[in-house]
Amino acid sequence: MNDPQKPDVTGVHIPPPGRPFLRFYHSDALRTKTLAVLQTVEHAHDRTRHRKALTDLVLELTDSGLEYYFLRPLKLANVGFVVEQSAQLGMSGVKRMMEPVIRNIIGSMNTHQLLAVCRHMQHLME
Repeated sequence: MNDPQKPDVTGVHIPPPGRPFLRFYHSDALRTKTLAVLQTVEHAHDRTRHRKALTDLVLELTDSGLEYYFLRPLKLANVGFVVEQSAQLGMSGVKRMMEPVIRNIIGSMNTHQLLAVCRHMQHLME
């Protein structure tokens, strides 16, 4: 099966225009932080020095996305306090399990891999 995606110069597959997608809205402050971190990593002489900042950003965006895609719809559906609290507890467990994995993965990336992650994130923001 042919892959309809074509890699950009970093080898990241960029979907063609018009493909279906989902996005979530986040705060202006988080967008400003996202742009600042991505720009810092992209323009750094030694991108690996910014692994922690990129990791922290990915974790913050993940938290924001989980809230937007899962917890917010529960509130809109008026599922009740107990269900909302159960969902928040479950999401806390998921985040606790994901954090060290994300930290280890991004923390071991080389400069080209970090740039690929940044480019992908920028593409998601378009």
